[in-house]
Amino acid sequence: MVKINNMHYLFVLILALSFFNLKAQDNKESQKVYYHYYNNGIADTSSVHTILYNDGIVYLSKPYDKIRYFMDYGNKQNVTILSYIDNLFATTYSFDSLPESVLKDDTETILGYKCSLASYKVFSNSIDVWYTEESSLQGSPYSRYIPNENALVLKVVINGNRTLIADSIITLSDNESYGFPIDSCVILTDPELEELKIKSRYETISVFKNETINFDPDHWTGNDFDSVSGVYHFSKGAVILKKVLLSESVNSGDEVYAKLTCWSAGDAYDRTGSVFAIVPNNSEISMLDALSDGLSILPLYYDNNGKKYQGIVATENYSPQIELMRFFTSFGVGHFNDLRIINNYPWKDAAIYNQDITTMFPADVDEIWVGVFIGNYDKGGHRVNLDLNIYPSFNGKVNGSKYIQPLFSTVNIMEMSSQEYGRLFDNDTLVVDFKIPDSINNLRLLYTSTGHGGWGGGDEFNPKLNQIFIDGKQIFSTIPWRTDCASFRLYNPASGNFGNGLSSSDLSRSNWCPATLTPPYYIELNNLSSGKHTIEVVIDQGEDEGGSFNHWGITGVLVGDIE
Repeated sequence: MVKINNMHYLFVLILALSFFNLKAQDNKESQKVYYHYYNNGIADTSSVHTILYNDGIVYLSKPYDKIRYFMDYGNKQNVTILSYIDNLFATTYSFDSLPESVLKDDTETILGYKCSLASYKVFSNSIDVWYTEESSLQGSPYSRYIPNENALVLKVVINGNRTLIADSIITLSDNESYGFPIDSCVILTDPELEELKIKSRYETISVFKNETINFDPDHWTGNDFDSVSGVYHFSKGAVILKKVLLSESVNSGDEVYAKLTCWSAGDAYDRTGSVFAIVPNNSEISMLDALSDGLSILPLYYDNNGKKYQGIVATENYSPQIELMRFFTSFGVGHFNDLRIINNYPWKDAAIYNQDITTMFPADVDEIWVGVFIGNYDKGGHRVNLDLNIYPSFNGKVNGSKYIQPLFSTVNIMEMSSQEYGRLFDNDTLVVDFKIPDSINNLRLLYTSTGHGGWGGGDEFNPKLNQIFIDGKQIFSTIPWRTDCASFRLYNPASGNFGNGLSSSDLSRSNWCPATLTPPYYIELNNLSSGKHTIEVVIDQGEDEGGSFNHWGITGVLVGDIE
């Protein structure tokens, strides 16, 4: 006969109870609540919302969702889990920290349960929550709006017109569970996770990081190349350029934004800047060839006085660069902050420019060259970061291609290599012949114009008429002008202060301000037929004064959709 001592018996009993407990947990039923949406009382039959309850966990998302939401009743907390760059990140929010509601006297019966009403005020929104405490389930389709731990929310009304209401509760025979990987997560604070949630929704192409744009003729050569970063420096340092691969990043229909951060590394003045793109093999000659081999390769345009301009208009075998963003540096933000300290003037650290460039961004190619130009004659110059942020289309991938054709650009990005300024308008009209292919829809001209001539009588400080004609007919007329430059005073520590209290950066200008960008005008051309046309740009440019001259930086790009 085998004797079993008390300790052995106790151990066997614990194992048996543990096994029984595990089996009991495995047999716990999963239950799912189905909700439907109503807008202004009309059912939205295309959308169904569900929550799954299993063993004290409410699953508010699907297992394949990038962001998953849970209600953990065992630990009395809400949990958000984000899958981002092959890692799991999570934040927790105690039930005790949930928003407080105002209980009302109203009741309503939903799915046979008596429901009470709790109301919330959140970000100027009114949220009415109908809940029951009669069910064995707990949870809410909106995890932060639950009146107490025993409540099951069966109806939510937002601002009186959007309703989510439960129409069934079913018990699942297969004990469905989506998994709750909280133990595999890096725990973050709410603000930290919110930042990652936003970043996870779009893709960022980092083009330039902390790159110098300056003037240093003794160092920069035409084809200087940094083999580590893949960044080219051209035109004595005033242009940086990089090849960007797009085939796996940008789809038709995606929204593309350019975000440029710029700060002074020694230059105190406001300068013209341009973010531009060059599409390889788009023409026999491009600005890429001129940057590498010199201005002599570019076609010449002569004004009525015989002055020559290099590469400012498109020809049969040449396309100017596509300007994605026109910007203007500040008076010395960053470098001069501590050199001009003024009480109650908290200078900004950098100028940040962020612009939607979707319409003129050539997303239908595998690669492009992206560059930044800042016209300056300072060895310290400026430093920049440039990101292209790619946001997925609201409508998914869109069929079709973009039509993008640059027609002219007098923005002399090779200024430091002696490319001429746009000075021709005092004696001439800019004329470009072009051809529109068949099957182009939504045709528009994107026209950007800024005036320059930095003295009292110069075009920078005096409004001037711009007119555009196609085939002799005026299609556009404007006086480019900005009166809001004083809004950007804190970006301009090196700006000169006048005796009347104004600063140079405050003054109104011809469509630009120090530390701002200048977006293009969108000019509809839907009535323009396919075939050959002629465009003319007329500007009321002022006369030169002594050694000072006026000039205009204009770009024109045709955009549309290819059927």
